[in-house]
Amino acid sequence: MTTYRALFAVREFRVLFVVRLFAMTAVVVSGLALGTVMYDETGSPFLTAVSLFGGPLVQLLSARYLLASSDLLRPRTAMVFMACVALAMASLQMIPGLTWWARFLILAGGYVALSATSGAVIALLSDIVPKQSFILARATLNITVGGMQIIGYGIGAVLLAAASTTWLFRIAALVSIVAGGTARLGLPDLPARASGKVVARSRAVNRELLTSPSLRPLFLMMWVPNGLVVGCEALFIPYATDRAGYLFAAGAVGMLAGDVIVGRFVPEHRRDRLILPMRLLLAVPFLVFPLSPPVPLAAVLVGLSAFGYSASLPLQERLVHATRDDVRGQAFGLSTTGLQVGQAIGALVAGALAEALAGMRGVGLAMAAMAVMSLLVVAALVDGLRRSQPAEVLAA
Repeated sequence: MTTYRALFAVREFRVLFVVRLFAMTAVVVSGLALGTVMYDETGSPFLTAVSLFGGPLVQLLSARYLLASSDLLRPRTAMVFMACVALAMASLQMIPGLTWWARFLILAGGYVALSATSGAVIALLSDIVPKQSFILARATLNITVGGMQIIGYGIGAVLLAAASTTWLFRIAALVSIVAGGTARLGLPDLPARASGKVVARSRAVNRELLTSPSLRPLFLMMWVPNGLVVGCEALFIPYATDRAGYLFAAGAVGMLAGDVIVGRFVPEHRRDRLILPMRLLLAVPFLVFPLSPPVPLAAVLVGLSAFGYSASLPLQERLVHATRDDVRGQAFGLSTTGLQVGQAIGALVAGALAEALAGMRGVGLAMAAMAVMSLLVVAALVDGLRRSQPAEVLAA
């Protein structure tokens, strides 16, 4: 099994790790700021959930036509482009007097741009590390996500108590500049993986991937249970108000622990068999929330749930084995887009449920309802998921 020492000996991976570190800081800090502004100005759980997770719905519309850019653009160019988009989004959110719908327009415009390159990071990762190192490398990048969520939400919660949300947007803009500069100066200028017309290729490869009897259940298992549980997380601000940052941070701790343990210490054949147990763990803790547990207990439950996100590692490992090199960027772009769209839909449904039920108990009931739906989807996909199971796992 590959070690962290061997992984970080690859210079290109070290640079990519740093780029993701700063990029995720921008995402976390600007997301917390936008969600807080939205709830303060509207008092609506629904609009708050949309501001936190609704942006990727735009990608559902544009991915059909732009997703092939993940393979048609040079990887370094795609990384710099994403940093510039994040800088623009954070800067525009600092304009004084913005209405809530203007903030949504900024969010939507940024996601249209990002939809063109949503698979670039993971495809680049598969280019610069050996295949046998991919899962550990992917888990390590996930650690940057979890780590920066812990730090970002924790610091953000403290800053929100002492300063305005504008400071959070300023931090997001600054670290986006650092991410873009690091990518430009530190990453190799690798060639594009494919050639062709972006719209025609996007549509043809999407059709190929989504009609595959082995890949379709794999994508659905990545997208739907995860998205429904993220709907629960979209209600953290209405549930805990000014202490919501601690729930987000607890989720990041659980996700980080799962990525470290499953990505580094669990052998491949056992890792693959953890998909279903981890998908169940993702939902079950939220069944307690109708009882309105206090924030410290809620944080423990959130951390347990987030450990279940580690199912994404063996699912992505299957995707690497099942796709060709020339479509891998688009395959991971489709995976990322579908995941984010699933999260956005989950947030919208959860926000609408909480608004209809009203009150703190209504928020907890909405979380439990989303968890039940996630469990039902997992049960429905069990048979289809067997079609993508690697032969070596079946033989083990």
